[in-house]
Amino acid sequence: MRSVTEHQRVIADMIAARPAITVALADALGLVLADDVVAPLSLPVFDNSAMDGYAVRAEDTAAATPERPVTLPVAEDIPAGRTDQLTLEPGTAHRIMTGAPLPAGATAIVPVEATDGGVQSVQIRQHSEPGKHIRRAGEDVDAGTTVLRAREVVTPAALGLLAALGLAELPVLPRQRVLVISTGSELVRPGTELRPGQIYESNGIMLAAAVREAGADVVAAETAGDDVAQFTAVLDRYAPDADLIISSGGVSAGAYEVVKDAFGREGDQGVQFVKVAMQPGMPQGAGRVAGTPIVTLPGNPVSALVSFEVFIRPALRAAMGLPNPQRPKRAAVLTEAVTSPRGKRQFRRAILDPAAGRVTSYGPPASHHLRWLASANALLDIPEDVVEVPAGAELQVWDLS
Repeated sequence: MRSVTEHQRVIADMIAARPAITVALADALGLVLADDVVAPLSLPVFDNSAMDGYAVRAEDTAAATPERPVTLPVAEDIPAGRTDQLTLEPGTAHRIMTGAPLPAGATAIVPVEATDGGVQSVQIRQHSEPGKHIRRAGEDVDAGTTVLRAREVVTPAALGLLAALGLAELPVLPRQRVLVISTGSELVRPGTELRPGQIYESNGIMLAAAVREAGADVVAAETAGDDVAQFTAVLDRYAPDADLIISSGGVSAGAYEVVKDAFGREGDQGVQFVKVAMQPGMPQGAGRVAGTPIVTLPGNPVSALVSFEVFIRPALRAAMGLPNPQRPKRAAVLTEAVTSPRGKRQFRRAILDPAAGRVTSYGPPASHHLRWLASANALLDIPEDVVEVPAGAELQVWDLS
């Protein structure tokens, strides 16, 4: 059997980064920058007021006190957005709003709270020091400064900065596009009445959600019965738009294994089916369909999602340049004894208490117990050469929270 580490390497080698593209700012959130971003202009662009108040020459307010205010005529009104260039004459004031351009000659801003708020003339009740409440051009960013580096994730704050710099587009690493296919003639969509022998299809919505949570896009999430023609029709329709295909089901050793039947028992179409030394999720497959990577997962829901976590999620995130492609791994003390099958690396559902550094096995290990995985926040990672783990032992835990 193939080891987990070896199969991880196979999957990682198949999923490659897409070439960088240029996208509008509104579409860049969560993507990774392909290049450094250099500021094309300074921020602030011009000297402006940090307060609603009055632009003055500081020396004209030197004698101002609450008891003996200085009165100055208000020569201009400067709202934010006024574009003509003004000059403040000695012995006058300009009423000015926050963000409005500073008139030439002004050396300070007196907050409106320190005045009587006059329109024709203003009584100033406190002296204002030179430079007070003025935002200088380039105080935040100098033109030519590298403000963001390649490989950084685009955040809301970064988008705000880039918009303020007048940039409308960004070079980014695009999201991976993933086609999800669930197989099985027994599967019907939720909301449909079940007939005898049928079950609701759950892998598609689960794996599509896992793809999106990993940062990628879903081309489609489709279901195919145990019919090769139906399965290949789905591939023909959607695979040309996908960077990765994920299928679930149809890879075991029994009859009606549609994925194996579609690609040949000997992998003659570039897909190799293997057994991986793990629980859950032993039957796996990987290869290419018309040049597009495909990862074939087992059909049991827990096996499918655990396999996604172990093999696909880190490779997807790495291909998109996203930070921390691996789930955080922590050492924690086991609160109860557990057993594990010899020769298989077991990923067992668990509840992790990070503050206490303790972890508890959660639910049965079988691959159809989806309920327990839905409310677990961790996976115990039990090595393949370990059969029994006593309470109090320290184990590596994958933090899913």
